[in-house]
Amino acid sequence: MSGQVAVVGAALSDCGRVDGATPFALHYQAAARALADAGLSHADVDGFGSTGLGVLQPVELAEYLGLRPTWVDSTAVGGSTWEVMLEHAVDAIRAGTAHTVLLVYGSTARADLKKRLRTANLSLSTRGPSQFEAPWGHTLIAKYAMTARRHMHEFGTTIEQLANIAVDTRHNASLNPDAMYRDPLTVDDVLSAPMVATPFTKLHCCIRSDGGGAVVLTSAERAADLPRPAVRVLGTGTASNVTTMSEWTDFTVSPAAVSGKLAFERAGLSPADVDVCQFYDSFTSTVLLTFEALGFCGRGEGGAYLEGGTMRVGGRMPTNTDGGGLSACHPGMRGIFLLVEAVRQLRGEAAGRQVPNARVACVNGTGGWFSSTSTVLLGLD
Repeated sequence: MSGQVAVVGAALSDCGRVDGATPFALHYQAAARALADAGLSHADVDGFGSTGLGVLQPVELAEYLGLRPTWVDSTAVGGSTWEVMLEHAVDAIRAGTAHTVLLVYGSTARADLKKRLRTANLSLSTRGPSQFEAPWGHTLIAKYAMTARRHMHEFGTTIEQLANIAVDTRHNASLNPDAMYRDPLTVDDVLSAPMVATPFTKLHCCIRSDGGGAVVLTSAERAADLPRPAVRVLGTGTASNVTTMSEWTDFTVSPAAVSGKLAFERAGLSPADVDVCQFYDSFTSTVLLTFEALGFCGRGEGGAYLEGGTMRVGGRMPTNTDGGGLSACHPGMRGIFLLVEAVRQLRGEAAGRQVPNARVACVNGTGGWFSSTSTVLLGLD
């Protein structure tokens, strides 16, 4: 797999508080900007991936964007969707069933809630296996909170260590003029915020925003003729887990332990080769379990590993350098934003928050509540 396919375009739509745009408009903004970034046009796109919007998704959205693709993907696995789609796109380009693939996402989740056009999701569903937990009020955030409590019980992880993740992420957001929340945080601020689901206060949880993003992939051979530096896909891996807690063998082990092993083996790399990370941060514990599962530290060691500014730009493993879902933006399925920020870091385009000499990025999306993960390793030539 290593290096045969590259990301050649990456961009965001307007993000944060976007009250005057539709989700279709945000998709269009992100797609148009990513294609312009790649030096390509709509006519170059023969592969298209998106989900969560439109009739017969992604057909209606492709129509809206003026595309007639011959390869489509509408995979829907929550926050890891875009990393899974990237893996599919890599396979398609390598096989020759697609040549240039556009992956795009956009959401006005915050604006819709504000206008009372939708309600917040409290659980994954009330059908299938989920129906047996839904009557007990077992909400999505409660599941994450229980994983945090179990980790604290088994390994002595402290609430202050979890809060430190939010503090470091906010530090990175302070360096990003496009981040939604930029004011400094302290551990005490996180601990004293309103309680949502013990042990999580509001500041342990991702924010709600509007926004979208897009990436463009093509063969490394074709990428050589394009104006932007090619960011090569070095390795990928995906893992499916469960939707019900009763079926999860160990609450303290993310399925990223499987997807990460696959990605690193396929890339011929290890965590020691990584310069910058972009991890899904729906909650602070998501980040901690991801670090452990991917092998950046041992099992149960995440709390101590993440002390001392580890995640900050300038720290020993800069992570979520744009401010992440905890501070920058989180309009729903945030995985596309992880890819865009990783590309910007590797290209040296993250002004004000740039990680010096970044050559390899590790991206990990998490869907549902550790229901799926997908790991992507990206690198420069």
